Amino acid sequence: MPQYKYNGARSLVLLHEQYLTSLLHTWWDAKSKNLLLPETKDQDYESLDKLLRHIFRAARGYMTWMCDKLDLPDPEIDPVPEPSQISGKADVYLKYLLEKWRLPLVNVEEDLFYNPTYKSRWGVDYCIDAMLEHAVMHPIRHEFQLRNLMEAQAGG
Repeated sequence: MPQYKYNGARSLVLLHEQYLTSLLHTWWDAKSKNLLLPETKDQDYESLDKLLRHIFRAARGYMTWMCDKLDLPDPEIDPVPEPSQISGKADVYLKYLLEKWRLPLVNVEEDLFYNPTYKSRWGVDYCIDAMLEHAVMHPIRHEFQLRNLMEAQAGG
């Protein structure tokens, strides 16, 4: 992992990597147990495969958004596999995604992580540092959901 001009960004990139990796392990566990997701109108929760695609697509989107707002080159992250293919490609795609996350923010000065703020794709204002924190929390939240569902369905 290279040194960053802003070590806070490096730390958040490493945390994102840690929690996305942990989430994938939990997702595989949920798959092996044929975990049932609760009924919802949210298409991202129609299946475990769609949920994983949502999580990976969000991770891809956070980095492309940050690069766009910082006027950095497009990180050229390949699209996420379709739900019908994601099980067979999940481990390889995650490794690829994490590699693509490691470099774009290396040379960004610390002050650019805090000011200005930008409108997110869902309409909320974020500075770059807050978007990085959001990216870290996203897999944590989904892993928490999956673990709670597995516990409930196991009768625990």
